[in-house]
Amino acid sequence: MTEAVTDRTINGIPFIDFGDFGDGSSPAALAIGRKFFAACKDTGFAYLTNTGMPQAAIDEMFHWSRKFFALSEADKMSAPRPKEGWWHRGYSGVGKEQGSQNEYDPVKLAALRKTSPDYKESFDLGSPAPGARLPNVFPPPHVLPGFQDACLAFFGAGRALQGTVLTALALGFENAAMPPDFFAPFHTEAANQVRLLHYPPAPLSSFLSGERGRVVAHTDFGTGTLLFQDPADTRGGLEVETRADEWVRAPPIQGAVLFNIGDLLMRWSNDVLRSTTHRVTGVFAPKDGAAADEDEIVEGRFSIPYFMGPNANAVIDCIEGCYDPADPSSKKYAPITASEYIDMRMTANYA
Repeated sequence: MTEAVTDRTINGIPFIDFGDFGDGSSPAALAIGRKFFAACKDTGFAYLTNTGMPQAAIDEMFHWSRKFFALSEADKMSAPRPKEGWWHRGYSGVGKEQGSQNEYDPVKLAALRKTSPDYKESFDLGSPAPGARLPNVFPPPHVLPGFQDACLAFFGAGRALQGTVLTALALGFENAAMPPDFFAPFHTEAANQVRLLHYPPAPLSSFLSGERGRVVAHTDFGTGTLLFQDPADTRGGLEVETRADEWVRAPPIQGAVLFNIGDLLMRWSNDVLRSTTHRVTGVFAPKDGAAADEDEIVEGRFSIPYFMGPNANAVIDCIEGCYDPADPSSKKYAPITASEYIDMRMTANYA
């Protein structure tokens, strides 16, 4: 699978340059917002450049991610993920998660979990604010000095970028007369999640046989996701399903952050914006067209998604302008609080 590159897209995924966005009050910012909204509407994904988030900060977080996952299993398990599926904090080992897509029946979930789980390990963290709904679970400071501070600094930097992204989205939103800060009151609690991900090396044959998979096809839960891919990763692994039902690669791009729409924003917009199915695979066709070498070891991979979420008690109901007020049935989704929806989805993902 090769990349189709133009000056503005890669495999149909557009690039949005935020270099002139500023505080969001200029005509240039409005133009950027409109381009951003169009990209979200057309593909659900966009590469964001010149966002103001320093590449050095991103590189530093990957440095700490590598150090954490290089720890012994005992040291990583000094920050264990709580047993409750919805409490997405701390370390989760290889094989502990099985992705599901809109499946909540306990019997069917039990059957799903007997299949091959996602071949990855993760560390999750969220807001450090006192009274946060989900307290963080970090390893003791002596296990990896500096790790907690680095994680929380990255969390704060991602939250600042979230503000820019949501302002741009509000500026560009079609048929909905909303102020630039429309989304801000719904995101005051920093109900976000940073996930450090490590996909260990594995034989290519284990992916080809179906014995292992990295992340099954899925959509994300929240408002949207900022995905930081390791610029040192030459192979990648993320694939996006196009509106034409084709899988295309979304490779790491130096200096770019990949954004995608989440399910709650899809509900919020009454499907005007649609979350896009994506997956992580360890199997790509050889670049030269040669037969696959089943003895090949697929190299490990790191990535850092930053999941943007509304306040826990925020009621997600259809945005005005996205439905016909004279026809209540034009609303496709019933109102739901953010916590109700995300807890339901998270519980379905963990054995």
